[in-house]
Amino acid sequence: MKSIDINCDMGESFGNWVMGDDNGMMQRVTTANVACGFHASDPLTMLETVTLAKKNDVKIGSHPGLPDLLGFGRRMMNITAEDAHAYVVYQTGALQASLKIHGMKLNHIKPHGAFYSILKHDKVIAEAVADAINQLSDEPMLYWPAPTDAALPTAAKQLGIRVIGEIYPDLQYDDDGALVIQRKKHETDINFAVKQVEQFARTRTVSSLSGKAVELDAESICIHGDGPNALEITDAIIAKLKNLDCAIKSINQ
Repeated sequence: MKSIDINCDMGESFGNWVMGDDNGMMQRVTTANVACGFHASDPLTMLETVTLAKKNDVKIGSHPGLPDLLGFGRRMMNITAEDAHAYVVYQTGALQASLKIHGMKLNHIKPHGAFYSILKHDKVIAEAVADAINQLSDEPMLYWPAPTDAALPTAAKQLGIRVIGEIYPDLQYDDDGALVIQRKKHETDINFAVKQVEQFARTRTVSSLSGKAVELDAESICIHGDGPNALEITDAIIAKLKNLDCAIKSINQ
């Protein structure tokens, strides 16, 4: 690979409760997925996150979730397609207002948590969200964990929305490319993460738990900024990419 984007979920603090090292990660990544108030964040946190991103020349996308502050957007809810469409418009619109006063524009949309899980399988709700994404930007982009063959990325592609696949070097994969989700954050083996990135940069594959090489259609690396050693992982990955002559830069719309 000649170049790759590095993204991170940010702006997920709420009031006096702090989630992740946004200041540290913002100096290392090229793109940020910013929480919009439903699963995390608040008006001041959102504005501060946008200010921090502008200072570090980081592109910003919205990270809409289910209306579940207490559960951090990770608890399933029964919602309609109309609900989902409205949730994306409402949350992304708040972020777009924050971006506008700083002279910035929305880069992409990336669903969070249980909202992502719904959009992975429910075609009707996925079509409604794809429609919302398409209406919110002149050059819409969707960020989605590779492989990008789930309900929402499929619906997005049908509308001509560009889909950016992601790899997750701090998580493990099943043989079918599905992520093995952590229920509790723990320190990631830095060597493991670096090897996954190197393998992907060289072969466009990652290794599954069984050792199988799984091909992924990805253009971005997502690193969880709330992990205990997120900064160290990011620094090691950046060093490896530079060693491979792979440029680190945001994706142009």
